[in-house]
Amino acid sequence: MGSVAKKGLQQYLLQLQKHPLRTKAITAGVLSAVSDIVAQKLSGIQKLQLRRLLLKVLFGCAYLGPFGHFLHILLDKLFKGKKDTKTVAKKVVLEQLTSSPWNNLLFMIYYGLVVESRPWSHVKSKIKTEYPKVQFAAWTVGPVVGWVNHQYIPLQFRVIFHSFFAFGWGIFLNLRARSMVLPKA
Repeated sequence: MGSVAKKGLQQYLLQLQKHPLRTKAITAGVLSAVSDIVAQKLSGIQKLQLRRLLLKVLFGCAYLGPFGHFLHILLDKLFKGKKDTKTVAKKVVLEQLTSSPWNNLLFMIYYGLVVESRPWSHVKSKIKTEYPKVQFAAWTVGPVVGWVNHQYIPLQFRVIFHSFFAFGWGIFLNLRARSMVLPKA
């Protein structure tokens, strides 16, 4: 079994080297799927909601993976690949003040409008009440994850590292979104 896992990892690393954007997008989609399956089970959903699952995979593949890929390339270019303490702190602050709020807001909009098919008025109301709590929660754990990511993880693995964090964060957001659902009008 160990050789199968080793060959699988080698193949994954080869794909990451040859096709980094595609590999990161697929990884983000797969982790979004697993995250949603766990969230559905934890929230008491008996039968897996395939439409919801596919929409979460789409969000991971089409947005989360590519966004992270280009964000980390941009941050490394802006800061010339430096990893000293001061530079890492700047990267983390920049990431926490820009991409963290943006990603959480976009997820809430996507989840409400696309996944749940709610009207904009409902989504907007939910964002007004829930977004500050969600973002505050993100700022309690995100800086630590960002620090580890920028300080210790090589550039080509940062999206994957962040995708594993996003796996857990996705469960949190899904459970948060489901707990605040109002009946459809």
